[in-house]
Amino acid sequence: MLRITGGKIYDPANRIDGVIQDICISDGRIVANVEGGRTIDATAMVIFPGGVDVHTHVAGAAINFARAMTPEDHRKAHPFLHTPLKRSGLGGATPTTFATGYLYAGMGWTTVIEAAVPVLTAKHTHEELGDTPIVDKGCLLLLANNEILMDLLEAGETERATHVVAWLLGAAKAYGVKAVNPGGVAAWKWGKDAKGLSSPIEGYSKATPGKIIASLARIVDELRLPHPLHIHCNNLGAPGNFTTTLETMKHLEGNRAHMAHLQFHSYGGEDWHTIRSEAVAIAEYFNAHPNLTADAGAILFGDAVTITADGPWQHLLYQLTGRKWGNLDVENETGCGIVPYTYRPSNLVNAVQWAVGLELLLLINDPWRIYLTTDHPNGGCFWRYPEIIHLLMNADFRRERVKKLPAKALERIVLMDLDREYTLSEIAIITSAGPARALGLPQKGHLGVGADADVTIYNDYPEPERMFGYPRYVIKGGEVILEEGEIRLTPQGREFIVQPAYDEKIEEYLRPAFQQVYTMSFDNYPVEMERIARPEIRACE
Repeated sequence: MLRITGGKIYDPANRIDGVIQDICISDGRIVANVEGGRTIDATAMVIFPGGVDVHTHVAGAAINFARAMTPEDHRKAHPFLHTPLKRSGLGGATPTTFATGYLYAGMGWTTVIEAAVPVLTAKHTHEELGDTPIVDKGCLLLLANNEILMDLLEAGETERATHVVAWLLGAAKAYGVKAVNPGGVAAWKWGKDAKGLSSPIEGYSKATPGKIIASLARIVDELRLPHPLHIHCNNLGAPGNFTTTLETMKHLEGNRAHMAHLQFHSYGGEDWHTIRSEAVAIAEYFNAHPNLTADAGAILFGDAVTITADGPWQHLLYQLTGRKWGNLDVENETGCGIVPYTYRPSNLVNAVQWAVGLELLLLINDPWRIYLTTDHPNGGCFWRYPEIIHLLMNADFRRERVKKLPAKALERIVLMDLDREYTLSEIAIITSAGPARALGLPQKGHLGVGADADVTIYNDYPEPERMFGYPRYVIKGGEVILEEGEIRLTPQGREFIVQPAYDEKIEEYLRPAFQQVYTMSFDNYPVEMERIARPEIRACE
């Protein structure tokens, strides 16, 4: 049992904005009252719900490939030395599993979603998620380039496609559905891409990116998954791609959808020399369509590692930069590309990208619908989130940073004109309450009775970066896991999965299809439940 007294509570889900009152915890949950137990005096401190990361890349074959490709980053990364309590690991741009848990918890984040997993490598992903301590987690299944699913959409068999999606989610033990460059990754296996939403995909006559997007969004809603279709649009990172993003949003009308790393999809211009921000156009459409949520995918200057299933984009980035490049085809499901990258404030494109992420966070007027991410490790490391919080809360500090950008960049962004400053309550929304709601996790992101006892207590420093970078206490599931900057406990977090209903006869269709197009046998394909550390099945309702 635990009681927290004297702190200013920011719990926007329960409309509590800086109110001093007690928080009581028993058996891992927030309760109305407790008798006895430990008391934490949080006088002059600030209390938030534990952070929730709606989109990150921390586990699985792709991030492991990225770790192997960047030994130079490991040499300068912060080491975590083995102790009787903690396992060894490395921080840096691609932290190892143990370090990932320690770094998230050390910042006050207690729930993370791995945003891309193929069924074929899901067993590896779950092994690494199980190896990541403290945080609760889940993963999103890559489906927008799955050959079996695309063949069904080509044939107009949408009902069977719905049962296949449900079966695949159960087989992968995933939490939701992710669409990456719909059709484009399948086309990449032929050396092509899919830049237009209405043109047939290579090898098909009827299946188009637009059809995949609309069909998957509808299927996800029909299955009543807690989280909507999570979509990485076509034409990621390209000048002028905002028109594709707007067209994608129009295909999603009538269904829920989450727009992943929106910053990378909000550019105007005809080429790299004329690239400009189109955050205003994207925000205007987004603000008018409440069926959509998004995460920012903001970039930070410095070293990063770009890692995505979007193989054609990664090959282009390799051609543009000459940096190391890795590419994998994941059989008939998806792909993977990796290119280490450095964002520089002196680079015109990077300067515009940096501004666009902040502009979206400031121009989208409802903080309940856009969330703080860097698409880790693509735009920057998750442990740098406090830097972005500082930029959002202090307009003068933000303007000083903008003034240091190249003159050409200043002509192509609107960031200097934006006066909005986030409040502490709004920071609590974009880092915790909002993503928890978007993920359909009602026990996360708030401090009301019945919530998971995930609580972060910060010293009320005037500098946001210092405040949010070094919490005084972090409580996970009712246990004090961080105190005075030191990890005290490393519990095993839960893993959220969904098991939507489907017609069991769908296996009669899938088994021969597998035998024809997969190297793995059908019986070895699904992830066994015993591989999941502390699974929690979320209802589809």
